[in-house]
Amino acid sequence: MRASFRLGRIAGVPVGVNWSVLVIFVLIAWALSASLFPSSYPGHSPVAYIAAGLAAAVVFFLGLLAHEVAHAVVAKRNGIEVEGITLWLFGGVAELKGEAKNPGAELRIAGVGPLVSLIIGVFFAAIAVAVAVTAGDGLLLGALSWLAGINVLLAIFNVLPAAPLDGGRLLRAAVWKFTGDRTKASVVAARAGWVLGVVLIGLGLWRFFTGAGFGGLWLALIGWFLLGAAGQEERAARMGDALRGIRVGDVMTPQPQTASGDLTVADFVDHYLFAYRHSALPLTVDGRPVGLVTLDRVRGIAADRRASTTLAEVSCRADELVLARPDEQLTDLLPRLNECTDGRALVVVDDQLVGIVSPSDISRAVQRGSLRQQVPAGR
Repeated sequence: MRASFRLGRIAGVPVGVNWSVLVIFVLIAWALSASLFPSSYPGHSPVAYIAAGLAAAVVFFLGLLAHEVAHAVVAKRNGIEVEGITLWLFGGVAELKGEAKNPGAELRIAGVGPLVSLIIGVFFAAIAVAVAVTAGDGLLLGALSWLAGINVLLAIFNVLPAAPLDGGRLLRAAVWKFTGDRTKASVVAARAGWVLGVVLIGLGLWRFFTGAGFGGLWLALIGWFLLGAAGQEERAARMGDALRGIRVGDVMTPQPQTASGDLTVADFVDHYLFAYRHSALPLTVDGRPVGLVTLDRVRGIAADRRASTTLAEVSCRADELVLARPDEQLTDLLPRLNECTDGRALVVVDDQLVGIVSPSDISRAVQRGSLRQQVPAGR
């Protein structure tokens, strides 16, 4: 999930927000200020309800951020780099560069998030009790009670034993510890996620048709997301197993054809595209990669503009390139490739381009890895 804009850094980790957060933020603030608070705590002005709804929504998302920061901090303490944290429609995600090295690390990284949410819920519950004792019933008590309940609910939902929820990670850690097989553990957690997704979709649709309205559809939407994410995790687990032990240097295309960013798109099409049958072309300056041009990017340029448009103008920027080292494990590169628009990584040594990894290179490596696993030992 890509961030639409960055908020800054927390504990050394970049924090971003996807535009979809605005959708759920508005829905939460509207539901609180227009429905829940007025019906439960009548007698206040519309401005008071709006202020309470907005404040509660902001604090809720700060709690989500704390949940993900906890994951990131513990991951870093267990030797895993963190690409960033992104808040989006279904909550938040800490983007880890790699996987836990053992079941214990997996348990610590997965478990700390729900624990933080539970602590936040208990904290607001304690304040709500204090307010109820000293100030009685009121709008402030309503906001505090809602924050307490929603954070506890978030903690409970997240520990459900189904990937990609934190509970799925906890389940994976347990199965991994019991069987010693990380791939099997990942598949078990992913299939549990698939089952939970189906259950939530069915429950959500039933609630919708029995009068729950948007709440039922939202539950079904969460189930649909879990269903897709669980399937993706199972495929990634099986692919990772097939690629385990394979380095980037083992699959890369060495010394790829390169070009200068000053080359026009017309020259690229006439002299490179068909002559070398490349669908991607790294741009370099003194051997250092500064961009990447793909066939998809070239197709977006009208024929009458190709002679006046340079490759530098249509290539991805240097800061968007996915770079890898020849000795890097291919399984560590895959998550970065999956989020790359161009789907390719440039392999560098001392800032000099030495190779390129494309989706076809990955597919061949998966096929070889799968065949290797099917061959009995000793043959």
